[in-house]
Amino acid sequence: MEMMPTNFSKLFGIGPVGLLISLALLFIAAWINRQIDLPPISNNQFLLSSIFFVSGLMTLVIIVWSFRSLPTADRGNKLCTSGAFKYVRHPLYAAFLSVFDFGFAIYLNGYIFVLWAVLLHPIWHYLVKYEERTMIDTFGEAYLEYQKRTGRFLPKLMINGG
Repeated sequence: MEMMPTNFSKLFGIGPVGLLISLALLFIAAWINRQIDLPPISNNQFLLSSIFFVSGLMTLVIIVWSFRSLPTADRGNKLCTSGAFKYVRHPLYAAFLSVFDFGFAIYLNGYIFVLWAVLLHPIWHYLVKYEERTMIDTFGEAYLEYQKRTGRFLPKLMINGG
């Protein structure tokens, strides 16, 4: 039986489920980090804090850019391929997965946390497939063409000018 997207899922997508999974894995990473004795990434707390601060600012910029590119009222109703969505199909998720989580992992100063940030990518790639099927059902060929041009969370490299 095919599930129809609700207003909640149009607005938030797979985000709440992904967030819960990400937090659960973060707690597991914290537990593992306490069990094993690895050296810290750095002893320079200012450097670690600066990286986290910059990643937080970059995340905020991407979030604002995303909401300006596709206002909340248009989510799930309009296929946006401009602004932040010109580069990635899921800029809000990308902001957290590709920027914030790595800055946070560095700030937590443990290699296990960096591994956590890396492992989130394949998990979110799997989770977001439901959302993308809904987009294909809603926007059809236009979304399939959009998928060819853009990456999910990271921009596709332009090769041969195109």
